[in-house]
Amino acid sequence: MEKILVLTHTQDDGSLPRLALEVVTAGLDLAKRLGGAPVSIGLVGLDVKAAADTLAGTGAATFLAVTGDDFAVSRYATDAAAAAAIIGAAEATVVLAPATARLARVLPGVAQRVGGRVDTRVTGIRGEGAELHVERWYYRQRMRAVMTRSQRPWIVVLESGAFAAWSGSAGSASLSPVAVAVTDAHRRSRVTGSQGASADAQTIRPDADLLFVAGAGWTKKQADGQVHIADAERLILGALDKAKASLGSSKSLVDQSGEGGTVLSFMSHMNQVGQTGATPRHPKGLATCCHGEEPHVVGWRFVNQRRAVNLDPGCGWAQGKADVLYVADAFAVVEKLNELL
Repeated sequence: MEKILVLTHTQDDGSLPRLALEVVTAGLDLAKRLGGAPVSIGLVGLDVKAAADTLAGTGAATFLAVTGDDFAVSRYATDAAAAAAIIGAAEATVVLAPATARLARVLPGVAQRVGGRVDTRVTGIRGEGAELHVERWYYRQRMRAVMTRSQRPWIVVLESGAFAAWSGSAGSASLSPVAVAVTDAHRRSRVTGSQGASADAQTIRPDADLLFVAGAGWTKKQADGQVHIADAERLILGALDKAKASLGSSKSLVDQSGEGGTVLSFMSHMNQVGQTGATPRHPKGLATCCHGEEPHVVGWRFVNQRRAVNLDPGCGWAQGKADVLYVADAFAVVEKLNELL
């Protein structure tokens, strides 16, 4: 029988990232599908007791912990050593982990250390009898693959939005410490601090309820024959701030900077979504000033509620790619939206 390990880490405040709770749901669901396979939870961080207590209601067989000052921050050497030690202590055959920045860069190397295999960007996992299968997308999201492996341990790194976040009752979890010998070689990389963008400058919010997508139409000539970049920036930033939304963009808009075109000052290739960009997984999406052609909507398959604003009633969004299409001027619509917000 498979032995399932849910492996994650705590955040700076000692809590668990939302994606970790989604992976917990995946682990518990998989255990049921495999006929009651045992589930262990492995935690890495400065102090993981509070995080473990929030998962006490999962019924996990064991809570394994690697804690201490050396594991308070993200560092490849110590994180890899901690992950390998927990996998060994759990005798896990299947390891489920969230695709956080901290773990995604570590686990491929960990798979090599423990003699296993790893699959990343997984969007689904299921058990059928004794068989275990994972799903992921290939070739710019156009091809779905269902795979299985015989090699164990099998490390599976899950993307966000594939499972609901676990929200069971808390309690008091009994931690089993896992010893990891940390040497000076592990500490050669030192974290001296962290610096993040200010709240006003942040436009990429993976956990936001709404994805606001801006297309190239915002930078084109409007009804008066003029380009209104300043108004476009004011309206878009206003919507992002008031709705606490995340900003996405079509490739045609982010490419304008390289072509010498007029661009939005806060837009970068990091905001690109669609066929050649990121795959959005927000509950709601609002596309403005983009045509809804196939490259724009490839990544929208995971957005539950899709709306669009476009002056063309025959645009791609009108061909069944959006739940609601507003045939209107996006400048006027977003102005009214901001007023209502």
